Amino acid sequence: MLRSVSGSTSSRGIAAVVGVGPRLGSAVARKFASEGYTVAILSRDLEKLSQLAEEIAQEAKAQVFALRVDCADARSVREAFEGVLSLGPVEVLVYNACEPPASVDRAPTPFLAVSPDAFHRALAVSAVGAFHCAQQVIPGMVERGRGTIMFTGSSASVTGFGGYADLSKCPPSVVLAIEPNSCSTCLRCGKFALRGLSQSLAKEFHPAGVHIAHVIIDGVIGERRSVSLRHGPLPKHTHTHTSGL
Repeated sequence: MLRSVSGSTSSRGIAAVVGVGPRLGSAVARKFASEGYTVAILSRDLEKLSQLAEEIAQEAKAQVFALRVDCADARSVREAFEGVLSLGPVEVLVYNACEPPASVDRAPTPFLAVSPDAFHRALAVSAVGAFHCAQQVIPGMVERGRGTIMFTGSSASVTGFGGYADLSKCPPSVVLAIEPNSCSTCLRCGKFALRGLSQSLAKEFHPAGVHIAHVIIDGVIGERRSVSLRHGPLPKHTHTHTSGL
């Protein structure tokens, strides 16, 4: 289902933001709306999404569309993007989807206690969903010779931690710009896979004029808090900065 909230008419094209919650996803959507894009926001909770679309439309005087999607379901992604593409060409895709945690418990889980369902769901949301979304928009971008795709990541995409293979929990030091106190199944192996997908797509489609990036902002968005590195240092190529975002 597609619900629209209209403000002024945009001339910059469509920016689709997948995985929109109250923090990073909504902030990204607000930014593109303020820059003159027509914005399509997608997540599983259409009721909350519609409320957010109305807020953004009123604030930015922009056209904002809310669409429900389950990124672990290929059919759901396809149907959602049929709605998005009916609005016009997608100039920007931001993939920020992650699986909500079952609890706020961050205690490690032994590898042998990890359920196959949890592992498969993590890969489905973090990487397979990104694959399906990218396949929906890349053909049009290649045809036009331009476009931008951004996948959000975290240090979980470059560093593993013992006891966190279950993907449903993670140490505080690697919570990316997702909900405070959440360590969702989008982390660990799913994020490693997403990073590989991003790099491969970037190299394949750069010659066609499509810019694809894997973006890591390793910190907590929301409450001001310290970031612990008690699980060990981050990789040398990961820049660290603690700030109240």
